[in-house]
Amino acid sequence: MESAEIRRRWLRFFEERGHHVVPSASLIADDPTLLLVPAGMVPFKPYFLGEVTPPWPRATSVQKCVRTPDIEEVGKTTRHGTFFQMCGNFSFGDYFKEGAAKLAWELLTTPQDKGGYGLDPERLWITVYEQDDEAERIWRDVVGVPTERIQRLGMEENYWSMGVPGPCGPCSEINYDRGPEFGREGGPAVNDERYVEIWNLVFMQYERGEGSTKTDFEILGELPSKNIDTGLGLERLAMILQGVHNMYEIDTSRAVIDKATELTGVAYGDAEQSDVSLRVVCDHIRTSVMLIGDGVTPGNEGRGYVLRRIMRRAIRNMRILGATGPVVQDLIDVVIETMGQQYPELISDRKRIETVALAEEAAFLKTLKAGTNILDSAVAETKQSGGSVLSGDKAFLLHDTWGFPIDLTLEMAAEQGLSVDERGFRRLMKEQRERAKADAKAKKTGHADMSAYREIADTAGTTDFTGYSDTSGEATIVGLLVDGVSSPAATEGDEVEVVLDRTPFYAEGGGQQADTGRIKLDGGAVIEVRDVQQPVPGVSVHKGVVQVGEVTVGSAVHARIDVDRRRSIARAHSATHLTHQALRDALGPTAAQAGSENAPGRFRFDFGSPAAVPGTVLTDVEQKINEVLARELDVHAEYMGIDEAKKQGALAEFGEKYGQTVRVVTIGDFSKELCGGTHVHNTAQLGLVKLLGESSIGSGVRRVEALVGVDAYKFLAREHTVVSQLTELLKGRSEELPERISGMLTRLKDAEKEIERFRAEKVLQAAGGIADGAKDVRGIALAAARVPDGTTADDLRTLVLDVRQRLGSRPGVVALFTVTNGRPLTVIATNEGAREAGLRAGDLVRTAAKTLGGGGGGKPDVAQGGGQNPEAVDEAVAAVERLVAETGGNA
Repeated sequence: MESAEIRRRWLRFFEERGHHVVPSASLIADDPTLLLVPAGMVPFKPYFLGEVTPPWPRATSVQKCVRTPDIEEVGKTTRHGTFFQMCGNFSFGDYFKEGAAKLAWELLTTPQDKGGYGLDPERLWITVYEQDDEAERIWRDVVGVPTERIQRLGMEENYWSMGVPGPCGPCSEINYDRGPEFGREGGPAVNDERYVEIWNLVFMQYERGEGSTKTDFEILGELPSKNIDTGLGLERLAMILQGVHNMYEIDTSRAVIDKATELTGVAYGDAEQSDVSLRVVCDHIRTSVMLIGDGVTPGNEGRGYVLRRIMRRAIRNMRILGATGPVVQDLIDVVIETMGQQYPELISDRKRIETVALAEEAAFLKTLKAGTNILDSAVAETKQSGGSVLSGDKAFLLHDTWGFPIDLTLEMAAEQGLSVDERGFRRLMKEQRERAKADAKAKKTGHADMSAYREIADTAGTTDFTGYSDTSGEATIVGLLVDGVSSPAATEGDEVEVVLDRTPFYAEGGGQQADTGRIKLDGGAVIEVRDVQQPVPGVSVHKGVVQVGEVTVGSAVHARIDVDRRRSIARAHSATHLTHQALRDALGPTAAQAGSENAPGRFRFDFGSPAAVPGTVLTDVEQKINEVLARELDVHAEYMGIDEAKKQGALAEFGEKYGQTVRVVTIGDFSKELCGGTHVHNTAQLGLVKLLGESSIGSGVRRVEALVGVDAYKFLAREHTVVSQLTELLKGRSEELPERISGMLTRLKDAEKEIERFRAEKVLQAAGGIADGAKDVRGIALAAARVPDGTTADDLRTLVLDVRQRLGSRPGVVALFTVTNGRPLTVIATNEGAREAGLRAGDLVRTAAKTLGGGGGGKPDVAQGGGQNPEAVDEAVAAVERLVAETGGNA
């Protein structure tokens, strides 16, 4: 029975018995305590905890789940995996133990032609909590399970709680006997390899108190409403119904392993080490597709880091198996084909999933080679010095410079017999984060003690911002800091931070840069304001220098902003809103804001997109923005409740937290956003918006940069000058420039190709001599030689294949070596006759590369490797000859 059919039967069975079918929730947990959904009951937690009244008395689901605490164990056994599906049925104060047991038994044992799973009742064993007499009685007397197949276990195995005070209760587990080939008899109490748990029924009937362990807590009493939470592992049931030994052999998993085998030429079951790699690839690629499908993108924090880590483990294991090029496209296609029956959104969202996955693969492949070389060098240095621990600073360099997750460094170092100074690595990571936080904090606070700002806020209250309507105004100094310390006065030349009771100065926030300007005192003192921040919510701190006179707390002042700067920033901010809406109109709601900066005459806008925005689309977006400017739409702001703002469709600004009352900025009938920034009064005031282009700033995030107003005009004027100069140089009209420049580039590329052809011909001239020099080694024609240093890997491979062809039909092996940039390189190829004699290129390359102090791999017909020791080339040639003699002689 296919996995998709198992899922369909589950949902149909329970729907026919009064359960509401709840679609699988996203793997992105709607729970601040969880990165990802690890269990089928997670979406129902609010109902079980009594936080929300369940809308139905019965429910059922097949929930996508990901568990990642033991990623490094995946592949080493057939029992560990990260992604799985949990089939569940739930009762909220409706049926209890007897109802749950009867439903489970009915579905499992009903013949397949009548809608059930058709399991043999004689092979089902039950475990119950050791003190749950009621459950044992139900299984024995109501369901009819013989006493000898019911076993009692303790709290560790058969009692459930969330690990914190709340609902808890005993469990009953249904186990399937796989037969004597899987071990000794005696039931699940003595052998969980033979007797596999397939379904866990949790009876939530008690409330637990505090406790330090899973079994050490007090039972406070019975719950007023008893609930049922059950979970059946879909993959485990598929394993039984499909007659395979483990979850890696079921239909949805084996297809991925088969594709990996096809791509690498390494068959599953050939060797334990390669089987481990194939299982890693299978599990991690499936999990990656499901995570990307639910909106996770690779990153360096949180769930993004989980995705990046497992994707890079999968890609590296494919390299270990011998893959030499990109593989993710082929692998994810198989996952989508096999899982798409159960989750059609994978098919409809295929393009986005592929874009995100392929971008991560491309990024990792770029760094893998260089990072591996650095790691190999570090390992060699460590071993030469007699050490067994790779230093933390080397691990940090790999992470910080080459994007190696620490887990990957740990694995690769362990493969070469070294451990890693994780403590040193963590210390350097912590120092880096602290420096970044300190820099950001310094921007906000100027290194002042936060308590100084809080004290001002406590005594003087928050700052009244008047800048929406005024550019200047009277105010009083209520706080003064000199060098980060509260002071009653400051004199000429002092760096100061001034707090006013009211101000027209906009404090940096919401992507908008701060105002600058001057604060003048009645006595003639002047403060040049260079920045404004809010280190404490509601308190605007004006940072600047006392230019003239003395400044004292309590002084009356006149504050005036730089009006031209404010207007220029306002134009940029309004243009940002227009760009946001135009991008959403062009790309859809996924083009949500992910950051912005509004500066005088320019802005940048970050938004979600799985791929680059085509130039034609960007041109259309720019045109639409400028058409809105020409419509002379009014811009106005109003305050309203946040629910009303959402109801009106107002877009929220990235990274902002909102109270119950919000400010909504509306631009005609085109744009509506929650925003606390300053804006123009009419779109005509923007003049012109010029989008300079877009680029990637991270996986799934793009950035548009643009100029506004006079700055946009100046840019276009410079562009016009450049075009005029090019038309003069090329003696053509401006519209002819693309074609003329393209023609010049084509001719240049043709010349480069001709040069490359001459170079390749020179390399291949040696092929005949190498083939003629092949010697007979136990019936195998071996052409092994060192070619001129500096030969590229591509040329070496071409030469090897040419020599192999020249050997004709006799069994032959070609092994050529070179040294490039001080590092030895080898490519080895075998023909059909040699492979029939047991000679595989991958085996030969590994032997040669080991002698060279490195590694390598590939397919049976051609493989490539390298190392660290160029002096060992002759020794490597001899090692290949010995292996050919040994293998050829045994054939």
